[in-house]
Formats: sequence, C-alpha cells, structure tokens
Amino acid sequence: MKKRLTVLCAALALALAACGGTAGESAPPAAAATPSPAVLPVTVKYGISNSWDALMPYNSVSGSNYARMVYDKIYDRLAYVHADGTLSPRAAKSWESADGGYAIVFHLDERSAFHDGTPVTAEHWARTFFLMTDPACPTLGRGNFAGLVGTDEDGCRLEGEPFGAEAADPYTFKLTFQDPVIPEDFLLEKNREFYVLPTHRLEGVDPAEIMEQALWLDPIGSGPCKFVSELPGSQIQLAANPKYPLGAPGFDYLVITVMDKANLLTALIAGDLDYYAIGGSVSAEDADVARSHGLEVLPGTVPNTFYELMLNNKTLPDAQLRRAVELALDKELLCLQSSQGLGQVTGSYVVPTSVYAPQEKTAAIRDTEEAEALLAKAGYDGRTFTLACTSSRAGLAALMQQNLAEAGIRVEIETVDSATLFAGMSDGIYDMAIASHTPNALPLWFVESRFTEGNNLFHVADLSPYQALISAVRTERDQPARQALVEELDNLLAQERPFIPLWFSTALHVQSPTVTGIDYPSASFSNENVWDWVKR
Repeated sequence: MKKRLTVLCAALALALAACGGTAGESAPPAAAATPSPAVLPVTVKYGISNSWDALMPYNSVSGSNYARMVYDKIYDRLAYVHADGTLSPRAAKSWESADGGYAIVFHLDERSAFHDGTPVTAEHWARTFFLMTDPACPTLGRGNFAGLVGTDEDGCRLEGEPFGAEAADPYTFKLTFQDPVIPEDFLLEKNREFYVLPTHRLEGVDPAEIMEQALWLDPIGSGPCKFVSELPGSQIQLAANPKYPLGAPGFDYLVITVMDKANLLTALIAGDLDYYAIGGSVSAEDADVARSHGLEVLPGTVPNTFYELMLNNKTLPDAQLRRAVELALDKELLCLQSSQGLGQVTGSYVVPTSVYAPQEKTAAIRDTEEAEALLAKAGYDGRTFTLACTSSRAGLAALMQQNLAEAGIRVEIETVDSATLFAGMSDGIYDMAIASHTPNALPLWFVESRFTEGNNLFHVADLSPYQALISAVRTERDQPARQALVEELDNLLAQERPFIPLWFSTALHVQSPTVTGIDYPSASFSNENVWDWVKR
C-alpha cells in the first residue's frame, strides 16, 4: 500500500515561547510559513491493442480477453487463477465440495463492498446468477450457466424449478449442479466468466431491459479499481479502490489506452506506458530491441498458446489418412518458425505442465515413408485438400503445404479471417485449418466442447467413444483414477487423430521499468493482480 507523508507545521512564535525567552523581550516576528508542494496523483499508464466492447460483463458481444481485462478490475471474481492452474482467494475466502460432489459452497470475504459502499453478500451473487439466467434477459455468454440445477442446455433458468444458485447465509454462496463438479475444475474453467453485479441497483428492473440501464455507462463493481470515465473504444480511466480486501493498489489511477499492437513496446521504451496487456508479451525479435534499451525480458513459465491442425473427419474419413498427415509434418521446423524457439512440440492437447500430462508420450517424429504407406492403406486417390489459415499464418501454411507435398498429400491454401475459418470448419467447407488457443490446466479444457452433437467441430462420425471417456473424466473425483482416464482418452485421440496437436508455446515478458508486483505469467490469461501493483 502506498504510503504518504503528512507535513505538520507549528507556529514559530509558539515554539519560541515553549523554549523560553528573556523576560521583557519581545519575541521576533514569526517567519512566513512555506507552503507544502502539491502531491500529484500517481497514474499507471496501461496499453492494450484491442478495445473492450461493453462495460457490463454479461453484455460483451466478443467475449474477448480484452473485455475481461477491464471487467477483472472493475468487478470481482470468486478466485484468482495463477498461470500454473493453482487458485488463491479473491471474493471467496475458501470453497469446498458439498452434497456428494453436486454442489460447491463458497465462503465470501465479509470485507467486500461495492464502490458505492454497499456490502457484497451472497444474495448479490445469487441474484446475479438468477437475473442472468432469466430467459427474458439478453445475456451474452449465458451458456456458461448451463449445468446448474434448474437451467436448460442454453443456460436459461427453467420456470417453476429449483435454481442452483442460492445464498445459504449472508456470506455463504452455494452452487448446485446437474452433474458432479470438482470445485477447482469449475473455477479454472468458469472463474473469468462470472462477476458479481450491484443487484441492489437493479431492483424492480424488467430483466428484458437490464442491459439498457444507465448504470452500465457509469458502472459500480466491487473490484480493485473504480470506474472514472471512458472514451468508448479508445481509453478508460479507473481509480484505485483503497478498501479492496486483498489490498489497495499502489497507485491512484489506472489509465487503459487502446493503441496499435506494433506500438506497445515502443511506447513502453519511450516512457509513454508503464505496462501493456497480455503480460507485456513480446516476440523473440522484439525482445532484443527491449534489452537494447535497458529493459529486462523474462521467459514465461507456463505455456500460454496451443497450436493445432483442425481436421474435417468427414472429408478425411480414415484414421490412417489423418495419421499420415501428422507423420508428414515436420513439427520441429514448424514450431521453430512459428514460436521463434519458445515452443515445445506435442502429441497431446494436455498442457505439459499439468498434473494430467502424459508421462512418457512424445510427439510423432516426421516419417514421410510411413506416411506414404498409410496413405496407400487408406486408399488416398491424390485429391487436393483445402488448408485454411489467417493471413498472419500464411507462411506457416506454406511450410505445411510443402511438408505434405513431400509425402504425396496435395493441399491448396485459403487465407481467411478467424471468424470465417472457424465457421468454415464448423460448416464442413474446409478440410484442414491452422488454429491456436489459450490453454489451461484442466484435463478436458480442449476436448469437452468439441465432441458434442451441437458442436461436432471435427465432424466425427461416431462421437460415443469420446463422449463416454469425457464423461468419465468429468465425474471422476479420485485423482489417480482420473489421471488414468485422461491417459486412456489421450491414447484414443492419438489412435484416431480427429485433430493434430502441434505445439505449445510460452511468452516472453518485458518487465515494467516503473511498476512492481506484476504477476506476468498469470496476466497472459487476462488475470491481473492489480492490488499488488506499485508505481515507483
């Protein structure tokens, strides 16, 4: 907590009198008091390359990490998630499983208060969930509530049924689920999606009109920073919350400014920024520039990006053909070209630092002869496949095209934007696509949402083997048994190869020259500990 000195002045005449003077002498005239210098506010200048799209956390069209970075400061989350998947208290002091694994009980921090001074209670949390699951409320991202008792598959609350979010007492918040849930898994997956709202300001409001309230133009949260002002799409000014239970930030104001990504490091070097988003991430090439200007650059400790080659299992229907594609790829070369030495090739979607990581599994080594043999067994007729990529990965796609051609697999590249790429894979337009994702330590972080009837992204003909193992992993609470199930699922994926894991990469973090206390690895996951930041 930033400390300030207070200057106390006494009248000079009184001081002389106290020291004693010669009788009959008149005291000398008091010297004029010297005014104290004005104390200027301490401002942290924060750069971000994309804008938030709403100040109401359940009304973000993009659902992007850039919006979450703003919400993370104005509003409060239940826990703080570290880069390695461990958890620390935030709005909740502690939590535990209940009702045979079907419920989680959160014990809230009694010191938490909204920025208008109103104490945050379990009723605020329960009411937030109740309002956001109302079918009439135009909540975006409502699917995050699906699985709670009393909700349908879209996360809408079912009228007349018990609802799985309740205030057990003023500071005990209970969630009850349709299937068993492990508390730590729930928080790792959903923590960044849930924020407590000032529901005392929404009493009597029609759920259909909640998103239209003036409250969201001057929002009130309970997070470590208070809203001050906004230039939509350009800049937002926040003030430190001195009463935040985890500690008052060591600054007065936090000013978040949107600027071109290419200018972030330049602005940091010039002193126009104190820090920039995504943990001050920098490429290996730009890291040398940063060092040349006296800035310290440290490597991340946990992978923050997972690369995969998405496959259309309908147009590549034989597992031997899909495995041939993997064997044709020179993953080491591709990884080096893409991650500039900061990547680790993989044969699994499971994060290598996770407790669930396969113990002795290595990535398939390139073998074009074996790939050709598998192609012959699969009856590959020489057809040309489409390989979709974004413009930033055109060079990577060209290398893949060359790798595949050397094994006799023909592809043509289609360069599209990210939304078109995923829509095209979902619609079955493309045969392959290069994609990347932000991983986490959960054993099902990648596969659970991609092997469902409603989101069969890889167009797998028979989902049942995957769904059975995914369900078993999700509900198993014994750690060794769960690890064994994850290994079994990973082996099935390696045999069938519905998608091809490529590599995990870590980030390089430029250290702020003016702000201490930043948790850089965790910041890569839109999760920033601003209550520990101190502007020097």
